[in-house]
Amino acid sequence: MMRFILPLALAAVASACGAEPDEVGMTESGEADRYTQVRPSRDGIGKVYMGREISFVMGHRAAGWLERPEREREERTDLLISRLPLETDDVVADVGAGTGYFSFPMAQRVPEGQVLAVDIQQEMLDIINQRKAEGVPGNVETVLGTITDPNLPPGGVDLILIVDAYHEFSHPYEMGTAMAEALVPGGQLILIEYRAEDPRVPIKPLHKMTEAQAVAEMEAIGLEHVRTEDFLPQQHFMVFEKPRH
Repeated sequence: MMRFILPLALAAVASACGAEPDEVGMTESGEADRYTQVRPSRDGIGKVYMGREISFVMGHRAAGWLERPEREREERTDLLISRLPLETDDVVADVGAGTGYFSFPMAQRVPEGQVLAVDIQQEMLDIINQRKAEGVPGNVETVLGTITDPNLPPGGVDLILIVDAYHEFSHPYEMGTAMAEALVPGGQLILIEYRAEDPRVPIKPLHKMTEAQAVAEMEAIGLEHVRTEDFLPQQHFMVFEKPRH
């Protein structure tokens, strides 16, 4: 359903790995026991959430990797976009939007709606705004987020898409809670992550997630696991829903 959205801002961030925690961490809000600290692994920040070490964030200097010509063939991103449960007037949030690789194709599928392209790096949003100036779909709005808040309108988003970014969130609980609040009742969050269960997926361990880990973390923020589809060559396509009551 179409609704008016002011220019907003969102975020995707951070880090964690798998080792036994050696001390209890604290969130900025003073909540103990949610996060723990360990010696950082090679690709992690040493911060652990629900047994998972958070990985480093991919910086804007790697933007070219997101737009590599072979990506569609390797990851079947065309299938991913076509299988998203979108209505023409939906408001969609692309969290961790990067260069807008998914934002613009989604905008074509919601011509009467809007895509909120959220990232914590202004450099990424500058790329998206430049692409808008060059004539790609205009119903994409950039949103600068923080590491704890995507700055989305409460109850104003029909669907959230997160592609290979959630494992980088430095504050997954805070970000997850904010995203859940942004969804309309019955709204869905589509989480795409490389399959950690499959050793053949050529991605660093901290940049992959198991289905069980993802389900546990989404349930912790009040989202229900609807289904997992594995039609993509390397990634889980996991669907979560906000309860309608």
